[in-house]
Amino acid sequence: MRVRMTRRAAVAGLVAVAALVVGAAPASAAPGDASAYGVKLDLSLLGSDAVSAGPFAAADANGPTSNTFAGVDLPDVLRTGVINASASRDDDTGGVHSRASTADVRLDLLQSITGGVSAELVEARCDATQTGVTGKSKLVGLDLGRLGAVDVEPAPDTTADVDLLGVDIAKIVFNEQVRNADGSLTVNALHVTLLGGVLGSLGTGDLVVSSATCGPAGLPIPMASGAGLWIGLGLLALFGVPVAAVALRRRHDLRAV
Repeated sequence: MRVRMTRRAAVAGLVAVAALVVGAAPASAAPGDASAYGVKLDLSLLGSDAVSAGPFAAADANGPTSNTFAGVDLPDVLRTGVINASASRDDDTGGVHSRASTADVRLDLLQSITGGVSAELVEARCDATQTGVTGKSKLVGLDLGRLGAVDVEPAPDTTADVDLLGVDIAKIVFNEQVRNADGSLTVNALHVTLLGGVLGSLGTGDLVVSSATCGPAGLPIPMASGAGLWIGLGLLALFGVPVAAVALRRRHDLRAV
């Protein structure tokens, strides 16, 4: 009974040391997630069928990490050029990154009211590191028609209201930044919402161009090195050798009997 207890204690010590040495192998905790896409819409338009499409060129840190789509062509709603999206995870730092860019955007949905909304490039980026989660948008060659002007890199949640005869029928948010309940950040470079109503209503629903989500960053488990690795190996020798000796001696005693 005493020998069995000694072996159990030694094995427990060996398991603990093994766990320490295993920590020396390349490993990391789940560092969070990242995703991106170029276009997604879900609209119910007056006088026509509902339009639901996307996400186009979806990418995810778990794969596919990059994606490309030739372009969206939805008559009277939206036309785009090439869409690129990517999402990645850095196992060494725990950081995650995502990006979506949509070229040659033409928003025909608001043509009759705004005179047209177009841009050469609509891009959203999101980065999560151990210091926090940040995001930004870039709108190159943006033309808002009668709505005015917006900076190439607008402040978060810059909003333009679209009204007809004093009644808001839609809104456009540039560089929309949404803090999600899980601590992640979603950046929508351009988000159009149709508000419905009666007077001059176009319908209801949402249209997003270039969206990136990331974070929060995970905490990596660094590989043991230097003194930590040698201490682990030393403890393994301290516990492992007596365990082996006890096992061999026990087998020898049994054979003798």
